[in-house]
Amino acid sequence: MPPVLILLLLGLGGWAWWTGRLKGVTYEDAIAAVLFLLGLRLLTTGRVLTGALLMGGAILWAAYRRRQLEGAAMAVPVARAILGVGETATLAEVRAAYAERLAEAGEDDEQVARLDRARDTIVAEMNKRTPRAS
Repeated sequence: MPPVLILLLLGLGGWAWWTGRLKGVTYEDAIAAVLFLLGLRLLTTGRVLTGALLMGGAILWAAYRRRQLEGAAMAVPVARAILGVGETATLAEVRAAYAERLAEAGEDDEQVARLDRARDTIVAEMNKRTPRAS
């Protein structure tokens, strides 16, 4: 790979990291990107089947991650506003607020789904912040 291309890729990666665009990227995503580039390299050097398989696997991973991220589209402040809890709310307070709002929602499926997403978003945020014993 030409040194200019390597410097360009490093610069692009540094810019994305500096601006916070890599915040949602996991190690698995990085591995998939490396496998895609390796597959591209193999594809251009004559190892068509191996390269195509690596690139296809990376593309399938990207499609899977996109679907996974579409389900978690609610922002934490919005979720807190829906349930009416503050930033320092405990899990018990979140559950109590959820139960209260659920009783108010009645049988409105759309409202219940929105409450479920709000609760799940807040609990997921709590799990990210709370240290776990290994």
